[in-house]
Amino acid sequence: MEAPFIMSSISTRVSYQNWKGTMQELPRLLNSSAGRDSCCIFRVSQSLSEINEKAYQPHIVSIGPFHHGKPKYQMIQEHKRRFLSNLLSQSENRRVVLKDLFEATLEFNGQDLIWMMVLDGCFIIELLCKVGRMVPADPNDPLVTMAWILPSLMRDLLRLENQIPYFVLQKLFDLSVGSGNKGPSLAKLALGFFNYMVQRPVPALAKYYDKEGKHLLDLFRMSYIPKDHDCQEEKLDQAGVKFRPRKTHSILDIKFKNGILEIPVLTIDDFWSSLFLNFVAFEQCYCHSTKHITTYATFMGCLINTPADAGFLGDHKIVENYFGTDKEVARFFNNVGKDVVFDIHRSYLSNVFVEVNKFYQNDWHVRLAGFKHKYFSTPWSFASAVTAVMLLLLTMIQSFYAVYQYHNPPSK
Repeated sequence: MEAPFIMSSISTRVSYQNWKGTMQELPRLLNSSAGRDSCCIFRVSQSLSEINEKAYQPHIVSIGPFHHGKPKYQMIQEHKRRFLSNLLSQSENRRVVLKDLFEATLEFNGQDLIWMMVLDGCFIIELLCKVGRMVPADPNDPLVTMAWILPSLMRDLLRLENQIPYFVLQKLFDLSVGSGNKGPSLAKLALGFFNYMVQRPVPALAKYYDKEGKHLLDLFRMSYIPKDHDCQEEKLDQAGVKFRPRKTHSILDIKFKNGILEIPVLTIDDFWSSLFLNFVAFEQCYCHSTKHITTYATFMGCLINTPADAGFLGDHKIVENYFGTDKEVARFFNNVGKDVVFDIHRSYLSNVFVEVNKFYQNDWHVRLAGFKHKYFSTPWSFASAVTAVMLLLLTMIQSFYAVYQYHNPPSK
């Protein structure tokens, strides 16, 4: 009679040991280190990737571990060793580069990860140097001469899942190229490289040449944050809010004063749409980051709810649309703000949100703007209003003279 009891006790003990073992296993899908300041490269969450999965995944080159080894990236992978060889041949001491890099990256587990970092990092640095004309480029190099490859590389190097830590790039750059007063910084080369796609004035970029992001995507994101920053249009227009394009080097520099909302010109195309999504994804995943781009995207999403809203901003020279139809622009801004989290009261546009809402809720502004919109929005309505006013004045004058003559008849 004791045997079943003994077997049951043993089974219970084994189940408990298994259960205890599973309790001690570390999380794998969401690592416990994901909340640390040092953890800055993420897989995009499913809720964000559902908007446009292709925007977060590289197209021709894999950088870092997430997409490493996939056959679709083999073409550029074959060129990485050639770029590594070119970079090492320009270095004064090849052994120092690799030896010092290993000492700087001992925290990474596995020799394969270290070598992957070396290969990808040297590829990026040599690419920046070739495009930045720091080293002579082979006129027959297909990665530089073929028109479609370089823009694709620029896009892929700005995807959240396709990054390596910036300090690895900086270490490689210091040891292989050298940094100092004689040559450009890594940030200057990187921002100049990506500037081929967005065409910003060089003086506007110069303020960020001493910056160090968490990776290239973060560095490029930081270059849009002004130094002093560490609802729909149709409804706002009818409330008396005026829209004007703002001349500034940062799209984030939005101002509202005396009923005038000044918004920097936004040129939206395929590159910008992908960049926007990756900026927002990084800010949502990395809790130590500011939420400037998320705030801007949410603000624009509040303004652009319908195709008519997108067309309205286009008519006011605020949005330059190379993305598609007004409907596609409206759909993009409706999606980019989905499921994002940020504190509006702590955002850099908090005062703008408050002032615009305050102005919108003012009855006097709404009535005056409604009157203007009804009677002065088109030349025909303006002419009709002027004609009505003139007829009213003539009627009043006629009535005045009739009453005056009645009380003061002319003397005979």
